[in-house]
Amino acid sequence: MSENVQEYLVEVKNLVKYFPVRAGLLQRVVAHVQAVDNISFAVKKGETLGLVGESGCGKTTVGRTMLRLIEPTSGEVEFDGQNVLKLQGKELKAIRRDMQIIFQDPYASLDPRVPIGESVMEGLHIHKIGKPGERFDIMIETLKKVGLEDYHARRYPHEFSGGQRQRIGIARALALQPKFIICDEPVSALDVSIQSQVLNILKDLQNEFGLTYLFIAHNLSVVEHISDRVAVMYLGKLVELTGRDELFKNPLHPYTQALMSAIPIPDPHLKRKRVILKGDVPSPLNPPTGCRFHPRCPIAEPNCSVDEPAFRELRPNHWVACHYAERFL
Repeated sequence: MSENVQEYLVEVKNLVKYFPVRAGLLQRVVAHVQAVDNISFAVKKGETLGLVGESGCGKTTVGRTMLRLIEPTSGEVEFDGQNVLKLQGKELKAIRRDMQIIFQDPYASLDPRVPIGESVMEGLHIHKIGKPGERFDIMIETLKKVGLEDYHARRYPHEFSGGQRQRIGIARALALQPKFIICDEPVSALDVSIQSQVLNILKDLQNEFGLTYLFIAHNLSVVEHISDRVAVMYLGKLVELTGRDELFKNPLHPYTQALMSAIPIPDPHLKRKRVILKGDVPSPLNPPTGCRFHPRCPIAEPNCSVDEPAFRELRPNHWVACHYAERFL
């Protein structure tokens, strides 16, 4: 991409993740789920990159593969100049201190048998940060930064609301003072009023600590609120990537335009023209040839089913994978 490489904290290059499908008595591999198929992007230091798309498009797999919670099929993930996918043992453990994740389901990601203070301190124990008393102080300070109190440290996950549990998840990621946090749909399970509180906490922490976020979501209104740039995924591929304001003002990919048309307008007198896509999302077991979006695309031409579109820069820092995106310039 055309910008200065030095300003990027994380670079993903040609990332691929296929999940094998096994069948029969011998459990032979008969097919592959193409969850993530050759995507590349970069995240600048201190920014929030939103990653959006329908459920099942591969967003969460991208995030988990970047941290090697899932091993990739191929590709590279460079963090601060180091290829994360080649690290082993102590080197991998060390870099994981700088790369953390906030999970979508805050209850499932917390051990119900452990007080939340212990959960927040677990990373400090693993990375041998400070003495026991210092770890306790770090934990209390971190809880207060996300809006909880010191007496909460002795309570168990079932004693908290969904919003409070997500704050605990943020505290656990923050305790190690990372540089980069993957936020995997951190507000999708919360009420709208609580969503705004959690998003504001994330923005305040980013300003205070200079954090870099990859914010995974399917709610475009949330992404518009928190992101600096937005990448749009469809069926394992990136279809558009640009600045937030540019994307919401002038989306160039037909799929992005359809997503935008579904955003409700907070004015009963205004109506947005809906773009209704035909058919269902194809299976990643057997994705369409050529452009993966062509069976549902309102502007598809015959060559779209044969030739895969290149991910190209149509405007400065506005990348799109569509043969006919020039029609929307």
